[in-house]
Amino acid sequence: MIQKPTQKQIDNLISIALNEDIGSGDITTRSIVSEDQIFEAEILVLNDMILCGLNIFKAVFCRLDTNVSFLKVSIDDGDKVLSGSSILRLKGNGIALLEGERVALNILQRLCGIATFTHDYVQSAGPIEILDTRKTIPGLRVFEKYAVLCGGGKNHRFGLYDAILIKDNHIKAAGGIVNAVEKVRKHNKTTIPIEVETTSIDEVHDAIKAKCNIIMLDNMSLQNIKDAVKLISGRARIEVSGKISLKNIGELSNIGIDCVSIGALTHSSKASDISMNFIVM
Repeated sequence: MIQKPTQKQIDNLISIALNEDIGSGDITTRSIVSEDQIFEAEILVLNDMILCGLNIFKAVFCRLDTNVSFLKVSIDDGDKVLSGSSILRLKGNGIALLEGERVALNILQRLCGIATFTHDYVQSAGPIEILDTRKTIPGLRVFEKYAVLCGGGKNHRFGLYDAILIKDNHIKAAGGIVNAVEKVRKHNKTTIPIEVETTSIDEVHDAIKAKCNIIMLDNMSLQNIKDAVKLISGRARIEVSGKISLKNIGELSNIGIDCVSIGALTHSSKASDISMNFIVM
């Protein structure tokens, strides 16, 4: 299970992002703001959202100005924030504030967007667990999966190394579900649960025969999902994936499935609207 990103991971992300954006220096800011000028700024949210990434946001400015101070921090990751709210005030070197603004906001807006989108699914799903997938931006997976947690979702496998998921091309390569499961069991003398992806009732029959721990019902119609649930009858954990939206997830809430995995949480979430504004004294 993924927890908060480590300090090393945060430091690496900030280094890459600042180097990409600032380069040799912000030529506009350094033409206007002197090196000793101090400013205050306020961070405002412009849509209802779930907060995620506040400490990373702050770390960007700490990297650029070791004397920066934060004047208002009364909320934490996972909290709901209403549109129009001020979530933070900071005071520091003007050049540092302006050079770090876009990087800090980009990270915060993306993570809050994922957390908020996940929260929307969780609220609509009833007792069903909402899981993420590996459909993340390369290099940002640990952060995006953390955002899913902040939104009330749960993490599916982090990578290819920490879970067994037999997908369609594995099945083709092995010559069928039963063969694929047998090969996995023979090769892995562990207690890691075996999950298999199915796209038809016939494949569900094969997954049951192979005694899989988790059966994924992928891109099935609602009726086929209901038929599969009856067929599985508690012999495996049931995951549904594909063709899921906020409009139809409610239809799945009370038909006997355990969880839904949704790639859109990370690949199609809309960034939250957050701004940083200087306070003119």
